[in-house]
Amino acid sequence: QVDVWQPSSPSHIAKGTVTDLRVPQNTSRSLLPLLQQANIPYTVLIADLQQAIDNQTGLRSHRSRRSLSGYNYEVYHSLEEIQDWMHHLNKTHSDLVHLFSVGKSYEGRPLFVLKLGTRSRPYKKAVWIDCGIHAREWIGPAFCQWFVKEALQTFQTDPAMRKMLTQLYFYVMPVFNVDGYQFSWTDDRFWRKTRSRDTRFRCYGVDANRNWKVKWCAEGASLHPCDDTYCGPFPESEPEVRAVAQFLRRQRRQLRAYLSFHAYAQMLLYPYSYKYGTIPNFSCVESAAYDAVNALQSAYGVRYRYGPASSTLYVSSGSSMDWAYRSGVPYAFAFELRDTGHYGFLLPEPLILPTCAETMLAVRAIALHLLAKCR
Repeated sequence: QVDVWQPSSPSHIAKGTVTDLRVPQNTSRSLLPLLQQANIPYTVLIADLQQAIDNQTGLRSHRSRRSLSGYNYEVYHSLEEIQDWMHHLNKTHSDLVHLFSVGKSYEGRPLFVLKLGTRSRPYKKAVWIDCGIHAREWIGPAFCQWFVKEALQTFQTDPAMRKMLTQLYFYVMPVFNVDGYQFSWTDDRFWRKTRSRDTRFRCYGVDANRNWKVKWCAEGASLHPCDDTYCGPFPESEPEVRAVAQFLRRQRRQLRAYLSFHAYAQMLLYPYSYKYGTIPNFSCVESAAYDAVNALQSAYGVRYRYGPASSTLYVSSGSSMDWAYRSGVPYAFAFELRDTGHYGFLLPEPLILPTCAETMLAVRAIALHLLAKCR
């Protein structure tokens, strides 16, 4: 019995690659001797997953999370805390922040977005940033909050940030998959999908990054409702995906970049995901990716791989990044943040700061590259 695969499906496992498994303790006692007999090398990365989970969700750091005036960006926050924080910023930084909702989730939760930027001109180009499409990837929402913090704190002192917020709007969605993220805090730390229900199979959820209307449910997606990569009954079946897609369609003229944050693999990916092929503006996108990974590496020496998602990671259809690119957004990227598998989705809180600080440099590099108007 295997509870969780990484990659997201056994079909992505290839000879010569590393595969991460999560197994119950009683299963591990019988599995490990079988691996030894088959001469399959293995390493136990986390001996007690429950303890690691409790370290992140327990009462240990609860008090440090709750204060909005001294909000702690170096711990993981629940959905309630993140949404309280968004409302607080909307009140205290009204010159640069505007909070709004693009719709509601399957379970009726608001889908909040922060719009960052000066109101210096009626028309400005825009950058969309979303985090938490996959519920268990907590470092994503942590980075979205970090990005907002850095933007607000350095606007007056950093000429590059001032240029970015003056010439661009940034739409930041800290938690895309709000129902799934809430469920990952209350019931299953490793939950990935949304929480819509399939009555035929009594399974919950759709992979919100396989539900977009671009080569929907082709290679790299599953038609079975119980699978982690289930593409849904039809494109944009999930109210979260549909709401964001409708908003982005309305912003099509202004939107110049789409950035989506995931975990884990330490990669910077660009289209295509659904096929092997070269995008028309490859030279500009490749140049932006090169600048971004070099900027990221300058902080702590962490080197990200970068390239087309299909060849750098694996082929997957119905992704938000491909949809954005096909919709006319010239710079479409998906980040796979730290790490490469030791902690995986359970990236410890002490690694939030370095991960977010280095990623901030990469995002800044992409934004400045966009403003430089590469042709």
